[in-house]
This record gives sequence, C-alpha cells and structure tokens, in this order.
Amino acid sequence: MDNLNKQEVERIFASAPFIADMDLKMVSIETGECRSRLVLANRHLQQDGFVHFGVQATVADHTAGAAGASVVKPGQIVLTSDFSLKLLRSASGTHLDCIARVLKAGSSLTVVESEVYCGTEDNMRLVSKATVTLAVVSPRTDMR
Repeated sequence: MDNLNKQEVERIFASAPFIADMDLKMVSIETGECRSRLVLANRHLQQDGFVHFGVQATVADHTAGAAGASVVKPGQIVLTSDFSLKLLRSASGTHLDCIARVLKAGSSLTVVESEVYCGTEDNMRLVSKATVTLAVVSPRTDMR
C-alpha cells in the first residue's frame, strides 16, 4: 500500500449525489486511510433524537470505500460486497467523525474497518464500528 490514488478518492466524494445530499465531507486521505466528517442536522436523526443507524452506516461505508479506493490501481474502482455495523452506544452531538483504515488490500477484495465517533469538539465517543469488504473492479466504459 504505497501508492495513493487521491484522484479516485476525491472523485468518490465529489460525484456521489447521496453523499452530497447528506453533506458528508472528506477531512483527510492517506494511503489506506480516510477521515470524514458529517455536521449533524435534524434530518440525520431518528425519532428519539439520536443519529440514525442508516446515517452511521452510510458514513462508515462511504469512508471505508474511500480508504479502499486510495490503494487501487488507476482505472479500478471499489464496490461494497459485504458490510457489518455494530452500534456501541447511542449517538448524539454536533457531528460525526469517521476514520476508515484498510486492514488488507487485495487484488480482488479489500477489507476495511471504520470507526464512527460522535459528540462535540471536546468530547467525542466511539459510537459504532464497521467491517467493510470491498470488491476491486475495473468497470467497462459502457457500464456508466
């Protein structure tokens, strides 16, 4: 994992309509690691005022995809093939921060772990953890 595919990671964050609608932002990217942040709004909450499972899952999945994409060859993309999220505690605060790290980069499958933290600037707590398996593919141009 020595070549950073920064262009693919930037494309992932810039061109995903659902991610733009959520307002998830990339904070940093290194080879095999991506960090993102979501400033929380009312639309990200469930009925009791906590961050919705689906929001946490999306943040963990998308950030993991970016971490995985940072290590693929030019022309390759990653697609989630398996996903598991464990909620560790209720999530409330001003924002979510996610750190995703590649555990094993392979030529056809890459495994990434995402940690999602929630709270305020001076009090962040780990609220969920995901394991994401990504398929590494070379898309045909007629598939897009």
